[in-house]
Amino acid sequence: MSDDASRQRKVRGERIQTSRAEKRRRKGDSSRSQQREQKQLDRLAGDDGAGAASAQGGGTPPADVDPGDVAGPFVETDEVRSYRDRIERWLDADQPVHLIGPTGAGKTSLAMRVASERDRPVVWITGDEALSTADLVGEHAGKEQYAVRDEYVRNVVKKKSVVRDRWVDNPLTIAVREGATLVYNEFSRTKPAANNALLSVFEESVLSRPGKRGEDARIDVHPEFRALLVSNSTEHAGVHRPQDALLDRLVAVHMDFYGPETETEIVAAHVDDLDRDRIEEVVGVVQTLRDELDVTVGTRAAVTTARGLGAFGDEASLAEVAADVVGSKVATRAEFLEVREQIESIL
Repeated sequence: MSDDASRQRKVRGERIQTSRAEKRRRKGDSSRSQQREQKQLDRLAGDDGAGAASAQGGGTPPADVDPGDVAGPFVETDEVRSYRDRIERWLDADQPVHLIGPTGAGKTSLAMRVASERDRPVVWITGDEALSTADLVGEHAGKEQYAVRDEYVRNVVKKKSVVRDRWVDNPLTIAVREGATLVYNEFSRTKPAANNALLSVFEESVLSRPGKRGEDARIDVHPEFRALLVSNSTEHAGVHRPQDALLDRLVAVHMDFYGPETETEIVAAHVDDLDRDRIEEVVGVVQTLRDELDVTVGTRAAVTTARGLGAFGDEASLAEVAADVVGSKVATRAEFLEVREQIESIL
């Protein structure tokens, strides 16, 4: 055997060959993978815990809320405009407003209209018995882990894993930081202790965040932040009376049900397949029942009754449809029959 032959490298098994195209593809995949990891690192390193613009949490910044998404078409008469002007004047004076009235009186629709016309983001919260301070302000939401790559030395890549607490800001924090308009619906259904976070916001223009440390524990309130709190009257079930310390920092606009003209316009805006005379008849019945019955009969009852008449046509009478709608407010068949008789006597 010659010396040249002895110098040849011997390979056992099948030789693996990689084309230039395959090498370029692998290099591209590796580059994209590194870019993805770097983007994730940059996001996590700069993440200050911005949460969602609703009480249910998430990962998006506050955004404008279309009032139609929450409350449907908005109708403005002189009666409605007088309420709106009062609210806007107080908000212009940097005063949080507590809108109070019976269920179904149009409070939420009015609050959303005022908020949307401020040309600022709108943050929405719905209160309930289980809502806590953390649900409003934010909290630690478990751990997060990410990789740190060290590529300062050519062809040498070192990785290490970093684990830290993950903080998620909730709607109140987002609203005060971004200068949004906070619409806090069903405000009085939340236990008073959970709303203590609002005290320093309204009085000192500072939000305290329990669970945060150092400078992050307090946030200065943005000068454009405003608050609209919406509550049912205190006689409604499941309603808490807010603490006096908080009420001292609010102004209250008390609403009642609208008159026949406004209520007719509202029903007409929601119902397309019923003529005007029929709508006025429905509104007249609902307003009479509102005065005579012990249960609350709101504008929604008029809208639902009109929709039912439009959908059923001649197959159902006004008395029958109205009784079914208002009947949801009573517990027994005897009470339902009594409501039915009252409706028939009105008609």
